[in-house]
Amino acid sequence: MTNSEMSGSSPFKMRLVHLDLKGAPPKVSYLSEVFPLFHALGANGLLLEYEDMFPYEGHLRLLRAKHAYSPPEIKEILHLAALNELEVIPLVQTFGHMEFVLKHKALAHLREVALFPNTLNPHEAESLALVGAMISQVMELHPGARWLHVGCDEVYYLGEGEASRRWLRQEHNTKARLCLSHMKAVACNVLARHPATTPLVWDDMLRAIPEDQLSASGVPQLVEPVLWDYGADLDIHGKALLMEKYRRCGFLRLWAASAFKGATGASQALTPIEHHLRNNVQWLQVAASGPADMLQGIVLTGWQRYDHFSVLCELLPVGIPSLAVCLQSLLHGGFTEDVKARVENFLGISSLEITDLMSEGAGSFPGSDILALVTHVGLHLRSSVDTLLERDRYVTGWFSPYHRGRKLIHPVMVQHIQPQALSLLARWSTLVQELEAALHRVFYPDAVEEWLEENARPSLRRLQALVQDLREAAGAGPSPSPHSGQDPGGEGPNLSHPLGPP
Repeated sequence: MTNSEMSGSSPFKMRLVHLDLKGAPPKVSYLSEVFPLFHALGANGLLLEYEDMFPYEGHLRLLRAKHAYSPPEIKEILHLAALNELEVIPLVQTFGHMEFVLKHKALAHLREVALFPNTLNPHEAESLALVGAMISQVMELHPGARWLHVGCDEVYYLGEGEASRRWLRQEHNTKARLCLSHMKAVACNVLARHPATTPLVWDDMLRAIPEDQLSASGVPQLVEPVLWDYGADLDIHGKALLMEKYRRCGFLRLWAASAFKGATGASQALTPIEHHLRNNVQWLQVAASGPADMLQGIVLTGWQRYDHFSVLCELLPVGIPSLAVCLQSLLHGGFTEDVKARVENFLGISSLEITDLMSEGAGSFPGSDILALVTHVGLHLRSSVDTLLERDRYVTGWFSPYHRGRKLIHPVMVQHIQPQALSLLARWSTLVQELEAALHRVFYPDAVEEWLEENARPSLRRLQALVQDLREAAGAGPSPSPHSGQDPGGEGPNLSHPLGPP
């Protein structure tokens, strides 16, 4: 059965999986493994947010990340997408979230506020030229793209730059008008060069703009807004009213955007499936209550960082069970027992848990080994180290930070602490090495390094430091008492029974 046949019960003709490549971008070899799964689960498109992974050339070459995809790799990604009936929509930020561009000294003069690299200064002719050059290069490698997403979300500090302050002092000028004029300029730039390509924009900057201003701006005739909300308790009635407002303003088509990962915490490592399922099911209710046939489709966003400078959140393989649950629910109108069984079959999972975090031996889908290992690390590594260092009575009672700093320990306590510490260190070191190898198969070295440094190595280092301190203290000979003139046992347990009371 094809996706078009399956989607009879879905109000969303287009179901796009968003790949946020500004953090932990997957190798093309991994994309070749997951695109068939995306298709099987019910996706028929991709929203590719390249950011610094696009192979910009010429004066824009400085925007490239160290491991940016090459032009042949982009072509291979598009070929793999086409093989799996996934229509590709590229995304280029053109207003807010411009950190990957404006962090560079050579382009810092185009910031709206000199101190912050978030937002482009809309008053500079060079700003539009920069955005135009970025769009040209992206479109050159995406010939025939029916849509191009130009971002325009979270345009923080708009109107706060010097040029904007001067402009806003003039009669009738408002922040809303400033925002709309830049959106219109970007959209006109796209349409002048690519008349068959429709620009998409995130809708958050449009929501509060009065209807008359929005209608008069000319923007509704140029772009299609993507209404996004990743909450588990979104306002269904409010969204339907917003869709009605956009229709009255002249927008002919709208899109929705839910999330399957990356929307519940900037440093979230494990995906809370139930949250995302509720979010997507509520979008089904919005589609049912809004104007018929206005919604082109839905983007299932999978954020990899909250912004260019934040930490990594859930890795793509970790979010795949959530993606599967959300896509299948959108396709079949909800999450029934039948849908659950289908998801388990697609993922090779014997028993899918949506209320709890995934079980650690989960699945046979591409990257399921990463999910299992990340889950084990996420649930147990820090807690097991904390338990030893902060709640084990031998460590807290006889090898506290005070003792460790002075390399003091009663020799019998080494025998109680050291075997446990060495065993824990050996077990976790082996598991983290296994995870590191699995990550290297899917991701580039800098992403592997970052994830391990954020999520695994701090706990390993704490264990290694304890083992090292034990060795040094044990090798220091008979320890002097930390309390002058007192036996190390003090009034504590009888040392012929060093464990003391149970």
